[in-house]
Amino acid sequence: EIALARGIVGNSESLLSALRQLLRASTLSDLPLLISGESGTGKELFASALHVLDPKRNNKPFISVNCAAISAGVADSELFGHVKNAFTSASHDHNGFFLAAQNGILFVDEIGELSLEVQAKLLRVLQEKRFFQVGSAQETAVDIRVVAATNRNLMEWVKQGHFREDLYYRLMGLPIVLPPLRDRGNDILILAQYFLNEFAKENKLSRISFSPKAKEKLMAFNYPGNIRELKAVVDLAAVMCKEAVIEEDDIIFSFSKDNEAFMMKEL
Repeated sequence: EIALARGIVGNSESLLSALRQLLRASTLSDLPLLISGESGTGKELFASALHVLDPKRNNKPFISVNCAAISAGVADSELFGHVKNAFTSASHDHNGFFLAAQNGILFVDEIGELSLEVQAKLLRVLQEKRFFQVGSAQETAVDIRVVAATNRNLMEWVKQGHFREDLYYRLMGLPIVLPPLRDRGNDILILAQYFLNEFAKENKLSRISFSPKAKEKLMAFNYPGNIRELKAVVDLAAVMCKEAVIEEDDIIFSFSKDNEAFMMKEL
């Protein structure tokens, strides 16, 4: 079993392959990194682990920004900052995420959601390590490592005209692809016990375990929400169980199009 940096747990070959890429990336402190994988596979955990392992930047800031949560109209200002009076509501200077991550790592999650205009500015930062804040005529220099993440197929996004091809290749300095949980075999049980132990510790409970039937049920599910969904299932099971052993009926999967057939079979 491998446990590395805040919850990266498992021993499947697909996970170990991604971890080997991560270790290789940690020795290349200036190379951009692209982490791809389905939602809930642990992309931010890997970015955080890289920060811990990077000898040049591990004692500098780690800043995370979710591009899907930023509206298109303010993305430029939020990422790169603005100067006072740059626009009507700009009552003061604002540094933005890039300057907040100075000398450290900026984790740009859901990078495929950025507008083409902001993508162009990001490409220039990666190439020249400088940018203009909104409303400023003076360039700002920055020394950061950009770690981007996406659950999209970015090459398809390029073909559809939503993502710049030159930025795509710039980010592909060292790609890491995280496997979906359904392809990680026994890691499902390793992770489930890990989350269960964490739940017991946080709630000051005695050790809880899974019955054989409960383990079978956990292994049979496809987890469209990946690790995030497994954690939610385990936490709920820990609440539902009456003894120190989680039984098959304590494990409840939420309804969705992806798992409705499974639930009907269980019922």
